Amino acid sequence: MKSQNYLTEPQGNTKIQTAIDAVMKAMRLCEQVQSEMVSTDAIQKTDRSPVTVADFGSQALICQAIGEAFPDNPIVAEESAQALKENASLLERVTGYVNQFKRQRFAFCEDAVSAETVCEWIDRGSGEVGPNFWTLDPIDGTKGFLRRDQYAIALAYIVDGVVQLGVLGCPNLPYRLDTAETERGCLFVASRGEGTHLYSKTGELLARVHVSEATHRFAESFESTHGDSDAHATIANALGITESPVRMDSQAKYGIVSRGEASLYIRLPNPAYPDYRECIWDHAAGAIVVEEAGGTVTDANGVPLNFLAGKRMHENRGIVATNGKLHQHVLKALSNL
Repeated sequence: MKSQNYLTEPQGNTKIQTAIDAVMKAMRLCEQVQSEMVSTDAIQKTDRSPVTVADFGSQALICQAIGEAFPDNPIVAEESAQALKENASLLERVTGYVNQFKRQRFAFCEDAVSAETVCEWIDRGSGEVGPNFWTLDPIDGTKGFLRRDQYAIALAYIVDGVVQLGVLGCPNLPYRLDTAETERGCLFVASRGEGTHLYSKTGELLARVHVSEATHRFAESFESTHGDSDAHATIANALGITESPVRMDSQAKYGIVSRGEASLYIRLPNPAYPDYRECIWDHAAGAIVVEEAGGTVTDANGVPLNFLAGKRMHENRGIVATNGKLHQHVLKALSNL
């Protein structure tokens, strides 16, 4: 199939184009925030995870774009504006960034939006899972963002529990790992039945990507508390994988599996939290990116990911994303743990 350049095709799918435009704008906002970030730009949520000006700004821009184009589609996103409403200085900074990037396209025909409007846009993400909906993680890997390392903006559209579209923006991800090439900023776009395409952060089509059966290494989370590193190592040994794992934050791990730089991404619950279940926005976009590149994604029991059970995938335990060839071998090794 010919590589599809959604960014320049005037008759392209409206949902794809809207999603791409929104994620690209959010990528630019996140990069700007990261370059100017001050200590007061991050707060701690009740679950002790961080949230930043960029999380809020990214969600506002994307929810506004999706809500305007598809007002009947619910959006299930990670953040809410409640904490922002209680922090006037943070809200002021978020509003400033949203206005800066909201006006980039319509500089002479849009008035500045108010802080109240920004909060309304963010809270468009408080929708519920249903027959068709969007799910959004405005910054997946906030700790990576704060370290100026890997993070992702992840947007997916789901119909009857099946992800139909995924857009994964990775502003700090190099075009290729393990090379001297310094260009960074990748956009993965996957549409059901149309493959996975890789773009630069400026919208240049780089390639249609495919998983690799030749690569023999695995990816896992940078944060050790996000999984069971000992079990991951045991699985790698059982598969004869001797190369050190690629450790990075966010759904960028799905991206590197999709383009053949890792053969396996595995995420088992941390033994300290055996009942932990993953959030849908942490995996929906990444899953279709791998699947449309020829790979396979299930939970640790080989069960397809259920995106209809709620904001958390209560019927799934852990995540296994592979190049396809390895999948049954991984599941067999898991059953022997």
